[in-house]
Amino acid sequence: MQPGESPGFLLWHATLRWQRGIAAALAPLGLTHVQFVLLACTWWMNGQGERPNQQALARQAGTDVKMTSQVLRTLEQKDLVAREVDPADSRAKRLHVTDLGAELAPRAIAAVEEVDAGFFGPVPLDDTLTLLGRLAHPA
Repeated sequence: MQPGESPGFLLWHATLRWQRGIAAALAPLGLTHVQFVLLACTWWMNGQGERPNQQALARQAGTDVKMTSQVLRTLEQKDLVAREVDPADSRAKRLHVTDLGAELAPRAIAAVEEVDAGFFGPVPLDDTLTLLGRLAHPA
């Protein structure tokens, strides 16, 4: 089998190309890809009326809890996310985006969506969502 006939090899190259596009779009906004995902997820969850703790955010984002904590520290230092002690559990921290984070999140989402539109554009959206949904959540 040739490398170009290997689904995994093709996925690897496609992923690298997509990640380069995302990194280039987020760099002017001062965000890494992981910072973007955690900021966007926190912003979205807050918009749904939730103040997630780090575990709930990691679950939503699909990230490791320890790495999530480290990246949240950076987002906190950038004044994009704030962590507050949960009144119901003093060991847990509840998360919300700051005013600066709430201003940046939609701009970053728009930048990422523009990259996605260009990257996935050659394939019909329904086909893309079906394939990626099956790969992300196999039955």
